Amino acid sequence: MSETHFGFEKIDENQKSAKVAGVFHSVAKNYDVMNDLMSIGLHRVWKAFTIASAHVLPGQKVLDIAGGTGDLAYAFAKQAGLTGEVWLSDINSSMLGVGRDRLIDRGVLLPCVQLDAEQIPFPKNYFDLVTVSFGLRNMTHKDLALAEMCRVTKPGGKTMVLEFSQPVDAIKPIYDLYSFKVLPWLGQKIAGDAQSYQYLAESIRMHPDAPTLKQMMLDAGFDNVQVHRMSGGIVALHIGIKY
Repeated sequence: MSETHFGFEKIDENQKSAKVAGVFHSVAKNYDVMNDLMSIGLHRVWKAFTIASAHVLPGQKVLDIAGGTGDLAYAFAKQAGLTGEVWLSDINSSMLGVGRDRLIDRGVLLPCVQLDAEQIPFPKNYFDLVTVSFGLRNMTHKDLALAEMCRVTKPGGKTMVLEFSQPVDAIKPIYDLYSFKVLPWLGQKIAGDAQSYQYLAESIRMHPDAPTLKQMMLDAGFDNVQVHRMSGGIVALHIGIKY
């Protein structure tokens, strides 16, 4: 039996997808609230930086993995224009439904697909840009997911991974206090779900730090990886370039 982590808990890796799905079925309706709580609203700034760094051009093809409520997909659709092709995807049906409905409410119709990032159902070298925002840490086999993202990225294209990371030592005590005491309490008070928020805080601690993730992306097949650490290292944007 192979084991993996579900937060701090060790479980059979075959159980992780179902347990993670349970978390996101629970938080889907409060996903924006969750992000605001976890980042104190800064996730909007981090996403804006990611969108600006993507440099999506009219006519390009984009895949947004673990797309949540569709924030990135919406921005990329505006940049890619009518000749572009932007896909919103998520492994979780509840999250995908929320994202689809949010896009429709904003007057944008995009193709949506429920997919597992470890088995992306698109051909090799298909997308100019692949993005995953705050979703990689929930994947069971991150190495396989990164290899799949590289596979479907065109030569000359890139994959962008925006994810919580490990902060600098100076802010770790405050960060830990907020993550393990304040965040679950807020999750219970606001969303009625302390347990899911506890898992999300734990999942951040188990995620590879920025240098380790950079090496993982190089091992997955990317030829160059740029790293942008933000907010004292709380989050990092990794940009994998495929030549």
